[in-house]
Amino acid sequence: MNKKEVFKKHDKDTGSVEFQISQLTNRINVLTDHLRSNPNDNSSKHGMLKLVGKRSRFLSYLRKDNLSIYESILTSLGIRR
Repeated sequence: MNKKEVFKKHDKDTGSVEFQISQLTNRINVLTDHLRSNPNDNSSKHGMLKLVGKRSRFLSYLRKDNLSIYESILTSLGIRR
């Protein structure tokens, strides 16, 4: 079971905040690896920064809504705040 499936509330869950944060984190990690090998790819860098901002907004919402889930997501996905 990968990290995406850990945060699913049910089989067809695509909209919960926890799942969206895990999806965004996976996409950010892929783009980070891509940018390490292609440092001049400015469009990918711009796209990654937009994803980081979106994930940050989801995290701030989750922090206000449910602090225990927020802290568990930070530790399990390795996100530093």
